[in-house]
Amino acid sequence: QVQLVESGGGLVQTGGSLRLSCAASGSIFSIRSMGWYRQAPGKQRELVANIIGGGMPNYVDSVKGRFTISRDNANNTMYLQMNSLKPEDTAVYYCKVVAVTTYTGQYWGQGTQVIVSS
Repeated sequence: QVQLVESGGGLVQTGGSLRLSCAASGSIFSIRSMGWYRQAPGKQRELVANIIGGGMPNYVDSVKGRFTISRDNANNTMYLQMNSLKPEDTAVYYCKVVAVTTYTGQYWGQGTQVIVSS
């Protein structure tokens, strides 16, 4: 199976920055896609950014120009650099990986809280 460990959340003031990390471990043959999602209180979970295969990153419009997703293939680690944070970015952030082990499955991290104070 695949385990995902997230880190990097916290409390930051408006305009500040945070960097989230998501490290995948387990019997991984390959990773098909990696992505970051977030869920604010009372709202549905939404896609923030993802990378599918070797393609270009995709971002939700609200974070374009402020967030950058990247991946370290050698270490099966994904990052989300978040700059110019706004109070509306406050949410629990989850990483999701579609990985090939003995089968192809999707896996979620435990979530990390990001709070942006005004």
